[in-house]
Parts: sequence; structure tokens; C-alpha cells
Amino acid sequence: MTTLACTPATTLVLGGARSGKSAFAERLARDSKLERVYLATASAGDDEMRQRIAHHRAQRGDGWRTVEEPLALVEALERETASGRAVVVDCLTLWLSNLMHADRDIEAETLRLAACLRQSPGPVFLVSNEVGLGLVPDTPLGRCFRDAQGRLNQAIAAVIPNVVFVAAGLPIWLKRFNQEEPTA
Repeated sequence: MTTLACTPATTLVLGGARSGKSAFAERLARDSKLERVYLATASAGDDEMRQRIAHHRAQRGDGWRTVEEPLALVEALERETASGRAVVVDCLTLWLSNLMHADRDIEAETLRLAACLRQSPGPVFLVSNEVGLGLVPDTPLGRCFRDAQGRLNQAIAAVIPNVVFVAAGLPIWLKRFNQEEPTA
């Protein structure tokens, strides 16, 4: 009996800060054996962020093509997703922050992203923070961001086949599409 290979499915990788979510998403893309694209939403606005970006690149190693897009995520995904290619989006949390700072319509952008992911010709591994597990932020902006992040995560989780929560580097699958093909 032979098991047929199949393309991995789009996955939302959730977790807290330094939980291992980015490394897990990168591993999913690497294990797919597909061409890999790293779609970065961070902007190197200061020295500390430049160091973080350099560290992330060094950790990823070779075999990745990096595309930087802090705002036009849907357009970048439309350009970069393809059959035979895995795209890691790191991360939705920074993208949301960028949208808020640019005074964009968060709900409209979320709907556009969800629609794009439903039609993706190849797997996308989206990294996002789960920010609602801690203290209630003490500022209106902080509470607005926490709520928007929760709604964004829910909207994306609803339209894609896989959702995994990473804690202490360990994956806990919340939603998993059965990717196994029938044996022949």
C-alpha cells in the first residue's frame, strides 16, 4: 500500500510572545518541501527592531525568499501564493498594529484577508499572537488592539482548515483538517 502525497493546508499558528510560534510555522513550511517565501510584516523602525529582524533571518537560514510588506498583505499574498510554494506570514499581530497606525479599516482588511486565504492556490502559514490571555490593558488603545486582534484571529480561524496553538514550543492542534489521502 502506498500513501499519496498531498499539499499541506493553510494553518493559523497562534501563541504568546516567545512561545515558538514562528519557528513552528517555519518548520511546517520547511517540511512541506515546497519553495518557501517568508512574508514579513515588521518594519525596521529602530535599532532594536533591526536586530530582531536580523536575528529572525539568521535563525531561518537559507532556502527562504523574504518579502517585506507591512500593510498590503492581501496584495502580497495574491502575488506570492502559488501551487508548489509555501508562504509564511509573520506576523498578523504586527500587520494589525501597522493597519491601526495607518488608520485603515480593520474590519474591511480582515474580510479581504479571509477572502484571499479561501482562494489561496498554495499553503499559507500565518503567525499571530494570542493577546487575550493576560491582563486587561489599562488604556483604551490597548483594549481596542486586544479586541481587534481577537476578532482578526477568529475571522481567519473560521475560514482556514488548520489552527494550532503553540506554548513553550509545543503545538496544541485546535482545528486540523485530515490531510491524509486514501491509501492505494
